[in-house]
Amino acid sequence: MNSAVLTDPYRTRVPERTAAVPRHDPVVYGAPADGPLSDRALAGFDERGYHNDEALVSAADVSRLTEEIGVLAADEEIRAGDLSVIEENSQEVRSIFDVHLISGVFRDLVRDPRVLGPVRQILGSEVYVHQSRVNYKPGFGGGPFYWHSDFETWHAEDGMPTPRAVSVSIALTENYPYNGSLMIIPGSHRTYVPCVGETPKDHHRNSLRTHKVAIGMPDTESVTELAEGRGIEQFTGPAGSATIFDSNCMHGSNGNITPYSRSNVFVVFNSVDNTLREPYAAPQPRPEHIAKHDFTPVTPRGTV
Repeated sequence: MNSAVLTDPYRTRVPERTAAVPRHDPVVYGAPADGPLSDRALAGFDERGYHNDEALVSAADVSRLTEEIGVLAADEEIRAGDLSVIEENSQEVRSIFDVHLISGVFRDLVRDPRVLGPVRQILGSEVYVHQSRVNYKPGFGGGPFYWHSDFETWHAEDGMPTPRAVSVSIALTENYPYNGSLMIIPGSHRTYVPCVGETPKDHHRNSLRTHKVAIGMPDTESVTELAEGRGIEQFTGPAGSATIFDSNCMHGSNGNITPYSRSNVFVVFNSVDNTLREPYAAPQPRPEHIAKHDFTPVTPRGTV
């Protein structure tokens, strides 16, 4: 067995329920002088694991992005290919991956200083895109995303060594309390929950399509323990609002049976000092469109 696995503080995909462990790594690596977030905002991120911005991008940006996600969803070649995930029941598009590579609109977005600034500040380094996707949660059929820590999956299946990564979720539609908006357990990023079960080959083909697959999902007792005394934060707000959250936050979202769709852009930035290794608990790495092995730093727009 790989010696790195034997000494891994974030062991997971274990045979039976294992006690949660405290986080072994910092949350915030930068300082107020390193970016746009204030000392108070950084302290809040360190404590809760997330930062919410009510207007990260403008209405004009939202309009361009919304038009683009419609174009992508209507593209039959994309729908039929590996980049798309189709809802199990409604057969609607659930997610499209690699949007920063297949769309100039999204390529510009990941290089936008409004996005990159706080990300590089929190992680205290240059960053690259580990994953990008659009999540579609159409009315009358958008499925749920069950409770999970992204880092648990990225560590087990992608080989990400530590949780020195953040996700940026930008709302392209109004986020109501009832149309499947993001939920996070505050402070859960400081506790790592190992998951039970062995990762099967090509696990991503099912895990991204349905919430019924148990591998990589925390047990209900652990989620309950995390929520006790912390509660659950639900993120509502207008199109253009965004939530930046730590990779180890326990989060999820309900399904959407309302008439009001909920779509968002989801970009994962990883530190260039935290690049991928061999998977820690999977037979092979996930495909490149899900976990990038191009660690080239993202350069902000307006720079050479």
